[in-house]
Amino acid sequence: MVVDGGMFSNCEKEDCGMDHDESRPLLDSENQGRIEQKSEEDIYFEKVSNGKLYLATFSAVLGPLSFGFVLGYSSPAIPDLCKINNPWLQLDTEQASWFGSVVTLGAALGGVMGGWIVEKIGRKLSLMFCSMPYIFGFTIIIAAQNVWMLYVGRVLTGLASGVTSLVVPLYISEISHARVRGTIGTCVQLMVVSGIMGAYAAGLVLDWRWLAVTCSVPPTLMLVLMCFMPETPRFLLSRGKRREAEEVLRFLRGPHAPVEWECDQISGATREQGHRLKLSDLQDPGVYRPLAVGALMMLYQQFTGINAIMFYAETIFEDANFKNSDVATVIVAVIQVVFTAVAAMVMDRAGRKVLLILSGSAMSVSTGVFGVYFKLTGPMPSNSSDPKFLVLAQDLQPHDSHELAWIALLSMGLFIAGFSLGWGPTPWLVMSEIFPVQVRGFASAICVLINWTTAFIVTKAFQDLMDLLGSAGIFWLFSGLCALNVLFTIFCVPETKGKTLEEIQAHFRGTD
Repeated sequence: MVVDGGMFSNCEKEDCGMDHDESRPLLDSENQGRIEQKSEEDIYFEKVSNGKLYLATFSAVLGPLSFGFVLGYSSPAIPDLCKINNPWLQLDTEQASWFGSVVTLGAALGGVMGGWIVEKIGRKLSLMFCSMPYIFGFTIIIAAQNVWMLYVGRVLTGLASGVTSLVVPLYISEISHARVRGTIGTCVQLMVVSGIMGAYAAGLVLDWRWLAVTCSVPPTLMLVLMCFMPETPRFLLSRGKRREAEEVLRFLRGPHAPVEWECDQISGATREQGHRLKLSDLQDPGVYRPLAVGALMMLYQQFTGINAIMFYAETIFEDANFKNSDVATVIVAVIQVVFTAVAAMVMDRAGRKVLLILSGSAMSVSTGVFGVYFKLTGPMPSNSSDPKFLVLAQDLQPHDSHELAWIALLSMGLFIAGFSLGWGPTPWLVMSEIFPVQVRGFASAICVLINWTTAFIVTKAFQDLMDLLGSAGIFWLFSGLCALNVLFTIFCVPETKGKTLEEIQAHFRGTD
């Protein structure tokens, strides 16, 4: 028998110099120690109250809700602005395209800026800061007298979205504990898709100015609530503020939790890692390994084809005799919200890797079937100056198109459900978990920059790719990329379920 790395070897009791009765107390003592060590954590969490943690989380995720309103705003606003009688505000097809996509450029800049300010002024103040461009941006849109004011408003709200997409996951991961981090971390993406759905639904009854007024409410509320929320304990400990960190933990964990235990766990890892980013840190496997994983996850998220599917959603619904395309977009958003909520409920049970694998597999199958649908029904027109307004039925045989519309509807539903279950929320959650504290702002900024830059490139290059590969070909390309997502997840993405942030970082350093 080998126990504890070979302390005892398989031998007869006369060779070992002791009988089984003599050896048992040692074994029992070791097992008892392990039980006590395990129960120390269990006892701690039995005394933890999560009420104020949920309040702080709600205050923070108003940022992603605002982010969702920014993303969803352009869909109902563009038709209004294209038909408006005011020539100074009326958008042509090129201006409409930029009105929708310029947000991604602002967000890429915001991601870089967020990585700097989150280390300089902290997580809480960064959240309060990012609420201001939201408010100013929507105010400029509300008061817009020409197209350039619309652009400025969109860039500002995009800037805020970039900061939000970096800071909020960090804030939530650093205030939460291992037993709920997956669930509340997934709320970031849940609030994004809820904001998109809210913008679509409000757009059914509001014009573009009043819709902008509605969109300005969540960031205003976030600014007020975050005034009363704490800084994260990990950031405070990285700045040597132990007493303040313990006070924050008492606020977040409740008055009965012995927070000194958790503070010691965090403090030990923080001292080991330091708090100043140095160039030599990039040679540390505890830094470059998670950075590679995080960057590739952001890249693969945009290569799933989510923008292409959402691009064709309106046309597919029209082909399936859904005449009210506005309602159809709301239906799509509802599917996103429902399955993102499912992901939030099962994230800490099923684990990150399982959901990513299921998600990638579902998207690979659905985009492959999409390719078959387009192959059977004929080529998409590719000579339009504005691909947003392409009409799929224009060059199709009506009988075949309507007969096979159920394939497109089923594929679209499966794809959106799959993306919302895994590759929508999980990359942002994993990004917030895997980086050491001294490089967390820098590394997260790199990941956010890659995500938003790739989103812009994919959106602007989609029409050229469709001209080159055809409608079926581009969806088969997405299918192959989603299959690569699955392989990447299996071999490269660690499971972080149920682990503290310090345990996750030890895994990458090879000291777990």
